Amino acid sequence: MAMAMAGTATFSISSATSIFRTSSSLKFSSKPMLIPMRFSPKTQSPPRTLRIYALTSNDIKVGTNLEVDGAPWRILEFLHVKPGKGAAFVRTKMRNYITGNTVEKTFRAGSTIEEANVFKESKQFTYKDGSQFVFMDLNTFEESRLNEADVGDKTKWLKEGMDCNLLFWNGKIIDFELPITVQLTVVDVDPGLKGDTASGGSKPATVDTGAVVNVPLFVNIGDEILVDTRTGQYMSRA
Repeated sequence: MAMAMAGTATFSISSATSIFRTSSSLKFSSKPMLIPMRFSPKTQSPPRTLRIYALTSNDIKVGTNLEVDGAPWRILEFLHVKPGKGAAFVRTKMRNYITGNTVEKTFRAGSTIEEANVFKESKQFTYKDGSQFVFMDLNTFEESRLNEADVGDKTKWLKEGMDCNLLFWNGKIIDFELPITVQLTVVDVDPGLKGDTASGGSKPATVDTGAVVNVPLFVNIGDEILVDTRTGQYMSRA
């Protein structure tokens, strides 16, 4: 097979021990040599991140997000059951993000289920506008709004300037998460128990968000306390 080149080369063999040598007639063109190349058809670049949404029932755990009947659900409880007879299964208790309904559902062990594409974005609660709670992305200054019905009883722990996680599904806000621990100020306690330093026992105290928390007897008005937003229980003084 021969390839055309801009220039010629002459080779000769003088004896069995000779080596190849080029003649003085070797010339090179100053023009670049173009070699034809074959390219495969252009394909689109894959996305920057690739996420697998297919799960099996064996992957279920507390906090797993599933898409069932076109709606996003969060697993609250689960139990793997292997009866003496019959196929194994997973019994779950799960909550619908959209409606708030809680149901029990079983999945056959090893069955394929779809993971809901739920993702979180950190936003700061900035202010309340009428019946709406306004959250801001501190990087883009974009605002997101939630109605009172969306916030529910979480409002009793919500303070301006608090960083929260907004949960999105299909471009919609479906829920939001408070910090696990919040610092609140006691604004009122039962006068009959004010200043009592006895060990044990508790008393109701109203904090600056309006919530009522059972606190130790030694807690007084003006004290800063830490509260677990998941349970509403007093943790310690700040």
